[in-house]
Formats: sequence, structure tokens, C-alpha cells
Amino acid sequence: MLRISQLRKVFASGNGMEKVALDDVDLNVGPGDFVTIIGSNGAGKSTLLNAVAGAYSVDEGRICIDGQDVTLWPEHRRAGLIGRVFQDPMIGTAASMTIEENLAMALKRGCRPGLGFGVNQRNRAHFQELLSLLDLGLEDRLKDPVGLLSGGQRQALTLLMATISSPKLLLLDEHTAALDPKTAEQIGELTRKIVGGRRLTALMITHNLQDALAFGNRTLMMDQGNIILDLRNPRRAKMSVDDLLDQFVALRGTRFLDDRALLA
Repeated sequence: MLRISQLRKVFASGNGMEKVALDDVDLNVGPGDFVTIIGSNGAGKSTLLNAVAGAYSVDEGRICIDGQDVTLWPEHRRAGLIGRVFQDPMIGTAASMTIEENLAMALKRGCRPGLGFGVNQRNRAHFQELLSLLDLGLEDRLKDPVGLLSGGQRQALTLLMATISSPKLLLLDEHTAALDPKTAEQIGELTRKIVGGRRLTALMITHNLQDALAFGNRTLMMDQGNIILDLRNPRRAKMSVDDLLDQFVALRGTRFLDDRALLA
């Protein structure tokens, strides 16, 4: 489903202050894989997702999604293949538009632009059915502006919008990190339900090592722009958070005092 070959991304190239964010990264993700990604700050996790989404151009390498080479595609052209949820609940929705208008806009993601994104009765019934799965009462608030929703409600709506058209690839960039613990747990369970129920292929960045092992079927560890560990079952299923930290230290060759804080 996703194939990345020798991907390289350098920031501030040529001015003496360059930062190698991705260093010849290779990655193959199969259909239906749910991959969690961990690593210290600056390891290259978000840069990897931005490169896949088309938000960042790359200096070298190839990115293929569902058999299509999208390396040179701009971000808007990849939108029909990719759904994305960011850390900030305010990103991904239009606050001044209603819930149904946001969903209608998401339904047309990647389609050829038209004169409007009108909400018809058929779509409205579909939206109500989908919103009822969230168990937040939003199915009865289709006409409410999204700006009236709480952060957790907006993140749940964003997740629904990102997956409404069953994208080939779902990118989750620390999408529960800005929420309170209870809401984060709710969004986490919703993520499991949607990704598992629709058998979506997903990449999820997290700093929570417990989540890294509890979600999905595969865990990648990144450091200094490289994937240094690729954990799969049955080995992954037997690992604890302490085991994961020990692996990080062993592979990195050193431990900073705040490694646990950066990864926890």
C-alpha cells in the first residue's frame, strides 16, 4: 500500500546549518497495516508524515501509494488517497461552517472542484448515521457551527472527516496529544473502531509508549532521520514499555537524561 525508497529530506541545505531530517529511509507498509511510530523529538517522525502527505518535497527517493508513484505530486493531488488528523483539534475543520458542511467538504476531498458542495437529504442521512457512531450526540447537531464544539468533539469530527471516503492511507500525527486523558482515551478507542472496522492502512505518531504497543500491529522507532527498529508480532506482542526503552538505548548507543520524558 505504501512503499518508500531511499527517502531523504534536508532542511536549510547549503547554508552551513543544514539538518538531515530523513536519511535514506526505506519502508513498506502492507494493506490494512496499522503502524505506530515513536522516537525522540527531532527524530524525523512528523517530517516522514509530511513527506508522505506532500506537505514537504523530498530531496531524494520515491513514495508510492497504492501502486502509484506520488513523489512529485503536490499535496492537493494526494488528498484523494490520504486522510490526515493533526495534533491540534482546531486544524482539519472549518469553525465557521456547520458540521454537515464540514462533512460534505470532506466527502468531496480529492474530487474535481465544482461550484459547491451542497448537502442533500441523502448525504444528511449518511452523515447522521456516521456521527451516531461517535456516541457524542452530534448526529442531532448537523446545523451547528463546528466552532461551538469542544476540542474532543472537533477531533472526533476531524477523524471522521479524514476517513469518510475510506482513504488508501490514514496519517495520525499525535492526534490525541493535545487532549485531556479521558478525551484522549475516547479518541483512541474511536480510532481503533474506525481503522479496524474499515481495515484502513494507517501510520500513527505517538509519544506514549503504551499506546505505541497497544495500537495497531507494528511499531517503528526512529532516531536522527532513520528507522532504527521495526517491531512486529509475535515479538512486539511480548514487549513492555521498559523493554521498548531498553531497545531504544541499546540501538542509539547512549541515553540522555530526558529520553524517558521525550518518549513517554
